[in-house]
Amino acid sequence: MHSIQQKAITSLLLLLSTLSFAQKKDSIQKRAVVFVADKFPSTRVLNVEYTNLTPYKFSQKLEDSNFNLPESKVKNFQQIKANANLYFFKKEKWTISTALNYKYTTANIDNLSSTMNETKQNFHYHSEAVTASHISKLWKKTAIYSATLSVDGNENSFERFRGLLTGSIMITANERTKLLLGLAVIIDPSSQVPTFPIISYEHKFKNGWIADIILPKRVMMKKNVFNNGRFSLGSEMDVTSFYFNQSNKTFEFRQTEINSGVMYEHRIGDFIGTVKTGLRSIPTGRIFEKNVSFNDYIYEYKPKSSFYFNFGISYNPFGNKKR
Repeated sequence: MHSIQQKAITSLLLLLSTLSFAQKKDSIQKRAVVFVADKFPSTRVLNVEYTNLTPYKFSQKLEDSNFNLPESKVKNFQQIKANANLYFFKKEKWTISTALNYKYTTANIDNLSSTMNETKQNFHYHSEAVTASHISKLWKKTAIYSATLSVDGNENSFERFRGLLTGSIMITANERTKLLLGLAVIIDPSSQVPTFPIISYEHKFKNGWIADIILPKRVMMKKNVFNNGRFSLGSEMDVTSFYFNQSNKTFEFRQTEINSGVMYEHRIGDFIGTVKTGLRSIPTGRIFEKNVSFNDYIYEYKPKSSFYFNFGISYNPFGNKKR
């Protein structure tokens, strides 16, 4: 999943929170507050997390090459992520919000050749986005429209500007089921998928389990435990992306990740601690010039699955307030 698609999901979650500022006469809008007014909101004001992977091997090749390069191994992979989601402006039908992200990635890579050289790589990545959203009516249902402008880069410079347009309709919103359907359009020549649907579905079963589906971000089953805990089981998609310079050119590395496993969250006051573990699968990763498409790559690698361990803490002073 491209990083701009992640921003689309973040924008969607922020847009859902804007419903609480819409007209109070709309019963669907009032009930939609349940999306965000809980102990464990999907989008949090501040969040920091650390990820470690077990060693894994990967195959690799160059574009248009008739033979594969020697198989290699990632001996150690660690990542630190931090993000913030804040509002600039709130009114009944309009909001302006920002999403700030930073990611530090370090990896020790073995070249499994006769020399057995080991290299250590460190990369910094940041992205900033501003989203303007508007709430109105379409076919007698609550409709949410948004426009996002984002920029990203490394520790030395800004590299790429992107645009994102989304439109969503709240189909159903009651005490047990919420369904929102939408469409996102990406303005970015390097995008793998320029247009994709957005589906947000939540259903509370009588046995206490909750189906939480936000496509293409995640498919989870969740259940509240103890007084301030929550257990989750399912899969989430993420992306690792960064830029580097070589031969007076700027290249981007990008890989999509599928994390399947379990997660436990525990809230203490305005803070939420999170522990995740499971299996990470990476279909493919590629290196390509910054100004071309992901499909026009110069290098591709396909790693084997590995186990991941993730620890995080977030600050969200609004999630525990009741309306």
